[in-house]
Amino acid sequence: MGLNDTTYRPTGGTFLNIGERCNVAGSRKFLRLINEKRYDEALAIARSQVENGAQILDLNFDDGMLDAKTEMVNFVNLIASEPDIAKVPLMIDSSKWEVIEAALKCTQGKSIVNSISLKEGEDSFLEKARKIRLLGAAVVVMAFDEQGQADTCSRKIEVCKRAYQLLTGIGFPAQDIIFDPNILSIATGMEQHDNYAVDFIEATRWIKQNLPLAKVSGGISNLSFSFRGNNTIREAMHSVFLYHAIAAGLDMGIVNAGMLQIYEDIPADLLKLVEDVVLNRNRHASEKLIEYASHIQNTAATTSGKQESWRTGTVDERLEYALLKGIGDHLETDLQEALQKYVTPVEIIEKPLMAGMNKVGELFGEGKMFLPQVVKTARTMKQAVSFLQPYMEQTNKQAATKNGKILLATVKGDVHDIGKNIVSVIMACNNYEVIDLGVMVPRERIVETALKEKVDLIGLSGLITPSLTEMCEVATLLQEYGAKIPLLIGGATTSDIHTAVKIAPLYAAPVVHTKDASINVLVAGKLLNPDMRDSFIEELNTRQQALRQKHEQKETLLTLEKAQKRKPNLFS
Repeated sequence: MGLNDTTYRPTGGTFLNIGERCNVAGSRKFLRLINEKRYDEALAIARSQVENGAQILDLNFDDGMLDAKTEMVNFVNLIASEPDIAKVPLMIDSSKWEVIEAALKCTQGKSIVNSISLKEGEDSFLEKARKIRLLGAAVVVMAFDEQGQADTCSRKIEVCKRAYQLLTGIGFPAQDIIFDPNILSIATGMEQHDNYAVDFIEATRWIKQNLPLAKVSGGISNLSFSFRGNNTIREAMHSVFLYHAIAAGLDMGIVNAGMLQIYEDIPADLLKLVEDVVLNRNRHASEKLIEYASHIQNTAATTSGKQESWRTGTVDERLEYALLKGIGDHLETDLQEALQKYVTPVEIIEKPLMAGMNKVGELFGEGKMFLPQVVKTARTMKQAVSFLQPYMEQTNKQAATKNGKILLATVKGDVHDIGKNIVSVIMACNNYEVIDLGVMVPRERIVETALKEKVDLIGLSGLITPSLTEMCEVATLLQEYGAKIPLLIGGATTSDIHTAVKIAPLYAAPVVHTKDASINVLVAGKLLNPDMRDSFIEELNTRQQALRQKHEQKETLLTLEKAQKRKPNLFS
């Protein structure tokens, strides 16, 4: 609770909305305001969430360029002086234990810690649980263990049951245990992700029936990540998911309370499409929802005759369009024509096909294309390469080799791999040999494997803020070994500025931040192309140097209070 009591009645259908916008990882605006020390405006975001129905506020300051502990304590103290905000409980959200502990020491009432898990073993898990209980807070337990993230219903149940028994075994109040069984993205274009929403709902139902007094929460926006940029679809997905998850026993969720549709108000055609996706009712559900989403984005929908007008373009234009839309119907015909135009099959890959893939990367980065479309595009690219492979073998054995070899790994301390797995699929579909080391990979194994396998590129992935520090350690170790392998940095907490300021200076080879999965193909192509490599690296170094200079200038700016104290005394 905050200044006011927050009453929760699980038998009365109560659902607690956890405001998500005071999270630097989830809100660019909030991150910018904190970076610029505009705390009044940041507090206005918190106030707005409470006014829009948030009954708990999630606070997260985990960013590679922030002092998370200082910012968290400062903001918690600022909230304490705002009765309109302080009336609701706070959820202290951080992957750094020192941040959580510092925040709990200055929060009032009963707070919620988000989160702890079994990924580092039972001893660490129980030690943190005891401290949380001592500081009077409830706790969110993520469905992770030493094996990684629980994705199936059976794994979620296994991890949550084990955590419940451990916590109640040391006297942790069962009513203060909140499980987060991992809401994962659906409709990604990868079949293995299609049942994620159902798995969460069924695991929730089991927890509520078998783990007395325990509660269930989750980050709702994760569900619809595939459709970022289309709020109509995302809001409908969230509302449909909540409708079914709450019925199964979901007690609370991190959600933008001001951006939820009423279930009954969702148009009937959209409701059916979304429910088919959320409940995994048929294997073509994702594709149908993508078609609907594309129609929303472009209300001037063309007729089927006009849609086929792309067939009148040049062979290059047709191949680019086929990749962009993931259409394989005419691929062999167009590739046969392209073989008559280009001297070698490799040129077809390097020119029209890569032009299409580059466009895909740009559109996805701008939020104008959805993740399942990107995966579909990658599969179309793979189809094209497979068709051309025999021709390449006939004309030039050298050309039939892979485009390059890339090592992928989620760094030590981090078990998130959904994004990395998508990168793996896309790179493989673009004729790269992929070595995927999995999750929680120690820096020594990454470096030793990269050197032993003589890879052309290394891709590091991480979702939580401590992963940023581990990426720096990998770069340092690569430098110690004298490696020259380009390093690709990706994951939710990574950024251009952190890569430029913290990682790139540690390693002499190129270090590139790739903000989206599809961008990796474009970056890899430039780094491994002798004609493009030097200019790309020069441009990269110039851009990163500018970011470092900008950061240094920002660091030297004084606060208004300090500047006023240094004003000249003109009348002495």
